[in-house]
Amino acid sequence: MFSRSSLAASAVVGGILVFTGMQTVNALWIIPEAREEGRKLEREERDFATNKAIGELRDEADRARFNRRLCVERGRLYVNATGQCVERPPQPGG
Repeated sequence: MFSRSSLAASAVVGGILVFTGMQTVNALWIIPEAREEGRKLEREERDFATNKAIGELRDEADRARFNRRLCVERGRLYVNATGQCVERPPQPGG
């Protein structure tokens, strides 16, 4: 029926066609989707870190505002540079 050499050649050609087909599928569909999914995960991680940092800054700013208001209500002086509440220096003439 078929000689061994034609079966071997057919197997080699079939293997090459399957290999080429799989490489095409990888190049056109699988790899771009995987890259996009990786980019999406990266964006989500960056957004989470950014939102967390903003939240921490907001909390820190709220604490600073609260401490400043509390300091002023107690008749002291709030130093913005250090974030500390200090006694007011005596006022000349009063």
